Amino acid sequence: MKQSQMFIPTMKETPADAESASHRLLLRGGFIRQVAAGVYSYLPLGYKIIKKIEVIIREEMDRIGSQELLLPAMQPAELWHETGRWDVYGPELMRLKDRHGRFFALGATGEEVITSLVRDYLNSYKKLPMSLYQIQTKYRDEKRPRFGLLRGREFIMKDAYTFHDSAESLDQSYWEMYHAYCRIFERCGLKFRAVLADSGAIGGKDTHEFQALAEIGEDIIAYSDSSDYAANLEMAAVLDTDITDKGESLPLEKTAGKAIASGAVSISAYWFKTREETVVVFVKSSDEINDVKVKNVLGTDLIESINPESGNPLHPEKGVRVLADNGLKHIAQASFYSEPEAATYNFIDPKRDLPVERYEDLRFIKEGDPSPDGKGRIKFAHGIEIGQVFKLGTKYSEAMNATYLDAEGKARPLIMGCYGIGVSRTLSAICEQYHDEDGMIWPKSLAPFTIHLITVNPKNKDQYDLSEKLYMQFTDQGYDVLWDDRKERPGVKFADSELIGCPVQVIVGKKAADQIVELASRKEKERIEISIKELPLSIVQLLDQAD
Repeated sequence: MKQSQMFIPTMKETPADAESASHRLLLRGGFIRQVAAGVYSYLPLGYKIIKKIEVIIREEMDRIGSQELLLPAMQPAELWHETGRWDVYGPELMRLKDRHGRFFALGATGEEVITSLVRDYLNSYKKLPMSLYQIQTKYRDEKRPRFGLLRGREFIMKDAYTFHDSAESLDQSYWEMYHAYCRIFERCGLKFRAVLADSGAIGGKDTHEFQALAEIGEDIIAYSDSSDYAANLEMAAVLDTDITDKGESLPLEKTAGKAIASGAVSISAYWFKTREETVVVFVKSSDEINDVKVKNVLGTDLIESINPESGNPLHPEKGVRVLADNGLKHIAQASFYSEPEAATYNFIDPKRDLPVERYEDLRFIKEGDPSPDGKGRIKFAHGIEIGQVFKLGTKYSEAMNATYLDAEGKARPLIMGCYGIGVSRTLSAICEQYHDEDGMIWPKSLAPFTIHLITVNPKNKDQYDLSEKLYMQFTDQGYDVLWDDRKERPGVKFADSELIGCPVQVIVGKKAADQIVELASRKEKERIEISIKELPLSIVQLLDQAD
């Protein structure tokens, strides 16, 4: 493609609101443009890369027998009411009303609409298992869109759904999809980790996230320094290490004001409200409460932190459930400041003085804690979530009456799996891992063009004619070529080439009449002079070293 005919609006200056490298470079390189907060247009260069990511996804989905379809983005509210998620999903769900007063949601995900689609067809065990997927624009009303494509209100996603008649069948598809995702991200050249995760508003039990390693990542990965254990920080288990020396129990004391006894362990109380009940949770003040673990222990899909104006958690009202983190089992002298009473309770023995219903793992793991698998210590890394796989079970099929007849003719709910990849987030994650201060360095599998052919002075007949010859030659050899034939200053051309980031640069300049050009790798930047006869082999060698 001739660059003079392409829409590549590069930018010299960095936009003031571009906080991440991917946001900055995708804007400056002419890959995307913002339309509104969290809403972007994909320009020709950016869309070429999106389509290449999609090709990889389709090949790996087809490889495991998943079939592509396309579901509507505008979903009737009635479907979301069937599962109860119209209220659960919260303000991030884009809602709208048509002229007849009927409510719809712009799809943030597709569990309801896919279940409604298959429930009349997948009515027999003989039709199972079934795997379906789509690549579609999704919508989410983010409170604070940021980091360009990493946290947007409109984004491209691949979502897949599987349907089964047994847990064993679901397990097989889950791991087939898991390994397909590994191959997809490997083919995209990403450095990533598959980690244990929470299912959030999607529901289900077993789930893994795929995290691309990047400092800008908003997720924290807890991993072992001595094994392959890795989990999202929300899901990393804390070992219940039994400490036999709990100290000596002393009589409980109550003192006005904040007067924590010397040597006592300070504890804190956190209040939560679910759909059905109020819960108070005690943890050491030095630990951080993990509300995801609290939600999972309670077995609820909705939990809200509250701050009651009155009420003493040491003496809760009837009906208030009391939980405590495992760490409190191993102490005998604790202190608690009761704000409503403006008083401190000292020498609390949790097992004697706290009305605890049960002890559970309810705190966030810390760096240096023992790894949950018993191998090594925990370290933290930042990651960008680019994919997730879920075992949904019967959460949606039971709610939406999606059943099949088993071999005995008995109606049973379909067992489901759900699997997502953020396509546009994957683009940004690749950008975060493949760039330098001057622009992009795309892996060869995803580069918008393989070769950037730069004519230093297209007005010079020798340079133009040789460039045209090489352009035809490279194209005939199967390379995707961007030919910079623009009447621009050389400095502008070279700066744009760095921003665009094609793996190989071929520069036709002053020695064109001698059939000599300059060859450079975008990654290494070192230019060498070479005759055009040596170009084919040298380009192959450069590409072999590109990733």
